[in-house]
Amino acid sequence: MVEPDLLRGAHELLAARTSTDRRSRTEDPDRPETVQAMQIALHIPKADPPARTPLLEAAAQAVVMVCLDSRAVTDERWRAGLTGWYDRLIRKVARRARNTPWQDAHAVPGVTADVDGAQARAFVPSAVTEVPASVKKLQIRGTDLEPDPARPIDPAVPLIAVDKALHMSTGKAAAQVGHGSMLLAAQQPFEWVLRWAEAGYPLQVRGVAAQELAELAARSDAVAVRDAGFTEIAPDSLTVVATPGGF
Repeated sequence: MVEPDLLRGAHELLAARTSTDRRSRTEDPDRPETVQAMQIALHIPKADPPARTPLLEAAAQAVVMVCLDSRAVTDERWRAGLTGWYDRLIRKVARRARNTPWQDAHAVPGVTADVDGAQARAFVPSAVTEVPASVKKLQIRGTDLEPDPARPIDPAVPLIAVDKALHMSTGKAAAQVGHGSMLLAAQQPFEWVLRWAEAGYPLQVRGVAAQELAELAARSDAVAVRDAGFTEIAPDSLTVVATPGGF
């Protein structure tokens, strides 16, 4: 059940402390406490792995749900984790989880999203030196999944479009679509966010050609994500564009 007053408080915090310009935030490698990250666990069982698209959609949902959770208002530690992260480079680290380690990770504060049986859990951010042991032991490698068949775009549903020419790993793409979902929410008026929350944060992740991504980025209602270039792709690459759909 969505509590509008608490959602408003979480949204105001997100909107006030974030922007699409990563240069407005800093970190100091000589001060580890300033290097903050949100960890994301991707549930990828060995015997029956999920399809890539719904797993990315679950990751995007989980990230924005952590940001807009009522505990961002009511829980001092949850709020502190978010604000410390919002003020830095908003890093995300995706990890593979399965079997007992997947279950153990649920003891760490966060939110799990499920899309068509694909599950991802996003955790309250922390300094990279303070990642809880049950999350830290999850593998960063081994998250990749084969692309699944192209799916149509529903204009009524918030869209997170990914540049398919970049050939990002599933883990990298999960981090990027998470950027897209939270920054989209930050840029929308509260009434839109409330409708989205009450509907369960539906969204669609779609791979598109670079030209189509650029066209989407030119829209007045679009939120564009450019990567810092720490892993896989060049700095300032346009990775993701999010649009609000019909909400």
